[in-house]
Amino acid sequence: MISLSGVVAQFTELVLAVLLAPLLTGWVNQCRAWLQNKSAPPLLQPYRMLAKLFQKEVVLAHNASPLFRAAPYLIFGCLCTAAAIVPTLGTDLPLNAAADAIALVGLLALARLFTALAGMDVGTAFGSLGARREMLVGFLAEPALLMVLFTASLISNSTSLATIAETLAHKEFVIHPSLAFAGIAFTMVSLAENARIPVDNPATHLELTMIHEAMVLEYSGRHLAMIEWAVSLKLFVYSCIGLVLFLPFGIAGGGDWLGLVLALPALLAKLAAGGALLALIEMLSAKMRIFRAPEFLGTAFLLAVLAVLVHVLLER
Repeated sequence: MISLSGVVAQFTELVLAVLLAPLLTGWVNQCRAWLQNKSAPPLLQPYRMLAKLFQKEVVLAHNASPLFRAAPYLIFGCLCTAAAIVPTLGTDLPLNAAADAIALVGLLALARLFTALAGMDVGTAFGSLGARREMLVGFLAEPALLMVLFTASLISNSTSLATIAETLAHKEFVIHPSLAFAGIAFTMVSLAENARIPVDNPATHLELTMIHEAMVLEYSGRHLAMIEWAVSLKLFVYSCIGLVLFLPFGIAGGGDWLGLVLALPALLAKLAAGGALLALIEMLSAKMRIFRAPEFLGTAFLLAVLAVLVHVLLER
């Protein structure tokens, strides 16, 4: 039965994800600039950029298909749905019965598919190059992400993210060595999936290195704004997945109104710490050649498989 607290938590989580995603991107950019001893951009700079892009006129290529026009909204919708699946404030969510970790990976893959198709739609060399590289990264990252989620699923005996969070946060405290390997693998996958260093550089426009930026060069105006917003939302979703799997403490249980209120500052604190850690990782890393990406993600997959084996052999 759907409870009022679950509906409130579900709606609040979706609104917070949409509104706070650009803020997380701005925080990561600030931390990275501070660590590099540079002048940091304003924390609200992503919001200003989105407002500016929404006011600009849309310029489309003559051979752009309806898919090219619809892709930004489809990508944004997929990531909004993914954000609604991840329990960030409470575990009593109406979508629990219909969506789980496998559906979450499917939504992320669907958003990647629309991005790649839009990049190839107008037939530019950069768009096709970026789409091929994006699908290569996705082909290697998705199995590793699934194995990380399966590790947590074996611990909780469920593929529901809400059940995983409930098991890890509200049951007796248990040390799971498998989660250590899964955490390293998830960090590597998250860097690749969000176009961060060392796999990609979100600030570059060099044709030999860029992946994501190559696919969106033909977009402008509100279409580019939706894509940039979706990029921030994807980083927010991956950050929240990491919090659910490895730091689920502070997430409220079913019917706990006080817990829902207290979960918000806990979420903000964990996101701030995670954003600073991401900036530190990027500062200490160097951009690798695209041909080294399979080795990087292959290592992530092996670590994720090792996490499953450690759980099966040692923790049961």
